[in-house]
Amino acid sequence: MGTLQVKRIYDPVEKSDGMRILVDRLWPRGVKKESAHLGEWMKAIAPSDALRKWFHHDPVEWQEFEAKYMLELKQNDAVKDLLDIIHKNQTVTLLYAARDAEHNHALVLLQFFEHVKIK
Repeated sequence: MGTLQVKRIYDPVEKSDGMRILVDRLWPRGVKKESAHLGEWMKAIAPSDALRKWFHHDPVEWQEFEAKYMLELKQNDAVKDLLDIIHKNQTVTLLYAARDAEHNHALVLLQFFEHVKIK
């Protein structure tokens, strides 16, 4: 098992990204599918529409969002699919579109997989 990292999809593509996986439910504005260099687009791993709309990238709600999203992940079948991809690739980069680099669901995903020790 290799490295798991997060990155904004708007940042330049780098060889060190390895397998690039978009983990947003919605396609990011202004990004052409050809230039995204994605290995996968995993909409199902993203927060539910209801949770995404409730949070609306409000840092005040961050801790509650983290807790609610962690609960969703514990019941999400897509977690196993992402784990399989992580195990098959030396480096996996989880891509997100949010402007806030400190309060986004990709960071919660990273924390979730670190917590489950990526077994």
